[in-house]
Amino acid sequence: MIALSVNLNKIALIRNSREGNYPDVVAHGRTCLDAGADGITVHPRPDQRHIRPDDVRGLAALCQSRTVEFNVEGNPFADAMGTYPGLLPLVLETQPQQCTLVPDSNDQLTSDHGFDLDRDGQRLEPIIQSLKVAGIRVSLFMDPDLDQITRAREVGADRIELYTGPYADAVTRQSPEIERIFATHCAAAEHALTLGLGVNAGHDLNLINLPRYRTLPGLQEVSIGHALTVDALSMGLSNAVNAYVNCLAGK
Repeated sequence: MIALSVNLNKIALIRNSREGNYPDVVAHGRTCLDAGADGITVHPRPDQRHIRPDDVRGLAALCQSRTVEFNVEGNPFADAMGTYPGLLPLVLETQPQQCTLVPDSNDQLTSDHGFDLDRDGQRLEPIIQSLKVAGIRVSLFMDPDLDQITRAREVGADRIELYTGPYADAVTRQSPEIERIFATHCAAAEHALTLGLGVNAGHDLNLINLPRYRTLPGLQEVSIGHALTVDALSMGLSNAVNAYVNCLAGK
């Protein structure tokens, strides 16, 4: 079975548009788990535009109490800012099961490319080792580039998370490039598996493009937030989570 990790960033974004704690991010995480999600993902950023450090702490406690996976994503090179202590201190404090390292800058609207490990691999290696010593599985956000995936193994990653934005965009536009892009992702997944890397995926996956993508060789986990939150507006959150769980199961 492919695991569904629900990204709660958009719930936090709505919360941050007003004073107070409504909607409650942890309560919505509990709803997702009750509806069948396998885990929770958050991507805190230094500007705290959505997920805040206290959300990470609260969700870590929730996932620990449920014995489910907590996945914290972020840029390990981003500086601390205000009450944001930096990704590595926050992750080491909260001890998620998985940390997904992502090369997003502070001025990016969202993540839109994988690591260039020829440039960043040497800086990442000690960070990866620190996380692994703490017992945290490390995944690197990657484009479907075979050479770069080889480097991911060399710097010590346990998994890769394939960036699925171009695939999702091609499906939306019904582009003739869909088959080529999907074949590239399949080749990347197969290459990762031969290296002993686990395969995750995420970005812009939804109920339309996921039925095809779920057939990716060896796919273990997808993290989905934006589309699932949008679907929840019409379906309700529990029903939306259930729809994605069923989609991943091929139902």
